[in-house]
Amino acid sequence: MPVSTSVTTTIAARITGLRRAMRESVSGLPREFWWLWTSTLVNRLGAFVATFMALYLTLDRGYSASYAGLVASLHGLGGVVSALGAGVLTDRLGRRPTLLIAQVSTAASVALLGFMRDPVAIAAVAFLVGMASNASRPAVQAMIADIVRPEDRVKAFSLNYWAINLGFAVSAAGAGFIAQYSYLAGFLGEAALTLVCAVVVFLKLPESRPARTGPTSASTSADAVAEAGLGAVLRDGRFMSVVGLSFVVALIFHQGYVGLPVAMGADGFDSSDYGVAIAVNGALIVFLQIPVTRFIQHRDPRHLLIGSSILAGYGFGLTAFAGSLGVYALTVVVWTLAEIVNAPTQTGLVVRLSPLHGRGRYQGMYTMSWSAAALVAPLMSGFVIDRFGANWLWGACAVLGTAAGLGYWLLVRGLSDLSNPSDPSDPSDLSDPEVGGGPEKDAGVVAAPPKTRGRADGAPAIMAANPDL
Repeated sequence: MPVSTSVTTTIAARITGLRRAMRESVSGLPREFWWLWTSTLVNRLGAFVATFMALYLTLDRGYSASYAGLVASLHGLGGVVSALGAGVLTDRLGRRPTLLIAQVSTAASVALLGFMRDPVAIAAVAFLVGMASNASRPAVQAMIADIVRPEDRVKAFSLNYWAINLGFAVSAAGAGFIAQYSYLAGFLGEAALTLVCAVVVFLKLPESRPARTGPTSASTSADAVAEAGLGAVLRDGRFMSVVGLSFVVALIFHQGYVGLPVAMGADGFDSSDYGVAIAVNGALIVFLQIPVTRFIQHRDPRHLLIGSSILAGYGFGLTAFAGSLGVYALTVVVWTLAEIVNAPTQTGLVVRLSPLHGRGRYQGMYTMSWSAAALVAPLMSGFVIDRFGANWLWGACAVLGTAAGLGYWLLVRGLSDLSNPSDPSDPSDLSDPEVGGGPEKDAGVVAAPPKTRGRADGAPAIMAANPDL
């Protein structure tokens, strides 16, 4: 066989294999998930304000950098406050109503923020924007858990995370062009796209909150405890340990946006250099999230969480040895790989540890750990860099990553294999009363109402792709 023919055959075979892998990566997910995914993507495509807010306040409005930092902190504080409340609403009111309230409120508050001129008014509305924009996260995550089969949840959470980063990468680039002409257009554009998300939810997503069983069912005991309120979540020792470890890992990842630019500036690099380095993060997530998900989907989450925590810590730890832009970019590659593995795996574990009718509260508490880390991370990096230098910050990240890995090892060593959540015979102790679950929780089926498990015309909900997109 001629060499050219052999090469052509090999390339064709690899393209065919790649297409098959892509189909498998998006197959097995119901239509409702893809509409939720679309809503997430549109939402992040319009995330203009978060990108140019600091420039808007300092360059356009003429406020100080300290004031811009205060507004950013208030925005984050709003997210912390709303996480728990949104979780409760998700369980009590429903996923769909909570999403609609959050998205409409976000659109209104973002548009209002664009017209504010008084510094106190700007700070107050920024707090409201933080509350509204963060309120949708527990509902989205709970809805994914409701409508996706247990064995496909890691894949679903990965695809949702991929949509977030793909949308943000596009919106970050677009925000710069929009800001050159009109900051107000950015505020109004984000409000408009958020309203589009609300329309998608209203027209295409049915309520997915699991139907409640009768009061005599023995499987309702754990969920009855969950209905008692957030106190039941706080008393769930194992889950709160996950929240604590999530906070530690989030502190590490946030340094890519608060500690890294400061350290690069101190080394003589400018903002464009930082932009190049951090762009590696978004590019890797966009291009690697789906293939990496295929690799990790059915692997034991215990090993993934331990490994990704340590990799994150030492990825940032390597920054202490960076002296060139290329090395900085290399360190971003290392901790981005950890992020790609950690984010969907940890969200999937939260679902496994959540009682069926308490998913909103549990996801709200988990979301709060990341919001709280967004508040603490700037204080942590500023204090350590000012007092001891940037190298101490990177050393601290390595220590925190190691501690988080050890914490996950101690936390999950008592659990049996979690790599096959769809197996009803899985003897994992997730029904342990300490976890807050029970026999009803996740015995290999999704306890969603029938209307969310198939199409309205009775056809199967399992699709190789979404034909409507």
